[in-house]
Amino acid sequence: MPLFEIKIAGDSALNLVFSDTTSPETSTAIRQAADQLSRDPIPGIIEMIPTFCSLMICYDPMKIGFDELVSNVRTRLTTLGGGHVSQRKIIHIPVCYGGKFGPDLDDVARYHHLSPDEVIKIHSSKDYLIDMLGFLPGFAYLGGLDKRLETPRLETPRTRIEAGSVGIGGSQTGVYPLPSPGGWRLIGRTPIRPYDPNRDKPILYSAGEFLHFDPVDENEYKSIAARVEDGTYECTTEVKEA
Repeated sequence: MPLFEIKIAGDSALNLVFSDTTSPETSTAIRQAADQLSRDPIPGIIEMIPTFCSLMICYDPMKIGFDELVSNVRTRLTTLGGGHVSQRKIIHIPVCYGGKFGPDLDDVARYHHLSPDEVIKIHSSKDYLIDMLGFLPGFAYLGGLDKRLETPRLETPRTRIEAGSVGIGGSQTGVYPLPSPGGWRLIGRTPIRPYDPNRDKPILYSAGEFLHFDPVDENEYKSIAARVEDGTYECTTEVKEA
């Protein structure tokens, strides 16, 4: 059985569909395919966009036709692995939980019959796989939220959520990279900027990497925010064996 199915996506794109459900194995396979096609590029490919279950390949039909592209993709991905990587890159995100930064923390705790400290401990104890980026520049869709924290979205969304807000929406958690409307339950905020158009790399992370939330108090938050503002702060990153 082939590892992926190729589907047409308009007149200048195709999708490599790896599964109809998201999973760490699917995300890894998509990442491997994108990496392999980046190392051995096919002339005419403009961009590759990883999503939950597929990899979209955008191409210039004046430089390469659909049939030729499909043939080249299949040839380059014949040695694609089985959805396993030996290492994971983890980016640590400092978060001040609760209070003015996390106005819904107490509600989330009550919903699950937990204390706010227990919610913080559970939320900050995992490495979250970035399945894909979307919605806003730098908005990471994260997999791996503990089922004990799955919480319905607000019945009435907020008209503005501040950049850096960390929230829970259903079975997902994530960080708002820009001010935005939204209905997720806000449990904290990070002083870092997931998206900064003035950086050499505007988006801090990529699909296939992991985020880990580290609790900090308000004084630490302010200190980090000042260093972010003057350009001297860098997130801690680590590489772990998978």
